[in-house]
Amino acid sequence: MNHEIWHMALMGLVVSALCPAGCAALLRLLPAAEAWTVPGWCALPLFVVLHAAVAVRSEHHHGGAVAHALLVVGALLFWAPVLGTRHRLSDPGRTLYLYTALPLLDLAGVWLVAAGRLAGGLAMIAGMLPMGAIAVVITWRWMCREEQALGPQEET
Repeated sequence: MNHEIWHMALMGLVVSALCPAGCAALLRLLPAAEAWTVPGWCALPLFVVLHAAVAVRSEHHHGGAVAHALLVVGALLFWAPVLGTRHRLSDPGRTLYLYTALPLLDLAGVWLVAAGRLAGGLAMIAGMLPMGAIAVVITWRWMCREEQALGPQEET
C-alpha cells in the first residue's frame, strides 16, 4: 500500500485519537501542565493553521520530525479546552468547538485531494473520524446532564 496513505491516516489518528487521550492523561498526571494551555478561541484557529501547514508541507517533504512534533504539541493545546480544567469550555462550548473544528481540519485533506493526492487526502479525512465520535459523545453527555438537571417531568 502507498506510504502516503499510511502517513496521512496516522497523522489524522494521532490528532483525533492519540492526542486527546494523551492530553487527558497529561493534565490528570501533571496538573501544572494546565499553565501552558490556551483558551479555545485561541487554540482552534492556531491549530487549524498549524494542521494545514503540516499537511501541505508533507506534500513536498513527507513530514519531518519537527513538523510532527509541532503538530502533536498543537493538538495537545487544541484538546485542552475540551478536556482540561483551566480553560475548559462549557458543555455547549465544547460541542460547538468540536463541530466547528471537524470541517476546518478536514480542509487540509480536501486540499490534498484537490492537489491530486486523492488517497492521502481521503486517508487523512478518515483518520480524523475519531474526533467526530468524541464530539458525539460529548454532545450526548451534555444532553443527558441537561435532562437530569430538569428532573422528572410529569406527563400531561
